[in-house]
Amino acid sequence: MPRVRLKTLDKSGLSAWIESIGEKPFRSRQLWSWMYRKAASSFEAMTDLSMAFRRKLADSAELDALALVRETDSERTGTRKFLWECADGMRIETVFIPEADRKTICVSSQAGCGLGCAFCATGGMGFGRNLESWEIVEQVLGACRRTGIRPTNIVVMGMGEPFLNYENVMRALAVISDPEGIAIGRRRITVSTSGILPGIKRYTREDQPYKLAISLNATTEPVRSRIMPVNRKYPLADLLAEARTYSRKSGRRITFEYVLIRDVNDSMEDAARLLKLLKNLACKVNLIPFNPGAGGFQRPDDGRVAAFLEAIKPLKSPVIVRMSRGTDISAACGQLTALNPKKMNRPRQGGHSKLYSA
Repeated sequence: MPRVRLKTLDKSGLSAWIESIGEKPFRSRQLWSWMYRKAASSFEAMTDLSMAFRRKLADSAELDALALVRETDSERTGTRKFLWECADGMRIETVFIPEADRKTICVSSQAGCGLGCAFCATGGMGFGRNLESWEIVEQVLGACRRTGIRPTNIVVMGMGEPFLNYENVMRALAVISDPEGIAIGRRRITVSTSGILPGIKRYTREDQPYKLAISLNATTEPVRSRIMPVNRKYPLADLLAEARTYSRKSGRRITFEYVLIRDVNDSMEDAARLLKLLKNLACKVNLIPFNPGAGGFQRPDDGRVAAFLEAIKPLKSPVIVRMSRGTDISAACGQLTALNPKKMNRPRQGGHSKLYSA
């Protein structure tokens, strides 16, 4: 019989399997703790389990893991980037971001991305496949093992569009936030979307407890459609209407991410429009000066960034300039990519992918 892949089981599934092999219920709690709270990578490491039970596990089950291909460290910021290979050869990247007040792990939700945002290196990879829930969780566990540090925050902002892999992402976050698992507080987990309206609507309807971030990046329909083809299916006006619905129903503040691209979306007219678009919407704004890597775009100079920031201060919502960490190792926003040995489906030039149907 094939071995059971333990990390594909939720708590109830693990309990049922433990019962099916004739073990007492408390064994499932022990095993769950070893897999997630203690990030054990082998049955041999589970030292408080009896030798007989460990042998039974080795004979009938397996602990899935991602293979580390490369780890790259930033001497400037301490940021660490991990390139993993999945069992089928797909490759993904994860970033560990240490700061004075927090330790954040940025995880991927897909191998590659089919959305083709013009300023994002990941979009240039094309789309490989959705990650399974355990592959998302394992990125956190793998980073914990490599750094020896338990994160304070998780952001689903790496490769891929989380709301096009909605169910696997939510299953993964349930494990990551489980008090008996990795135990990251739900309000310290953020899911970022490019604006997949069906996903946002479902997220609102289900009252998901995690934070929501939306990549905005433009203040007019034509510009957003040019740099983010997803806007052709889910226009800016509809996206902002749904954001207001989410804010009203959830009572939570949305984070809007706005990548500042020189001579594309960084004018004072853009600032004025952004101010108007977000007026009376409970939100936070992260301004992100463009990180080199895709589309031949350029970063605005510091004076331009400062002027844009000053122009939107009347918003009366928190507005920060998010200085990217890890640009020296291509680990910053929009820079994640991987030379993938598996065939990827490329977005059509100037078009949008069939993957938008989620």
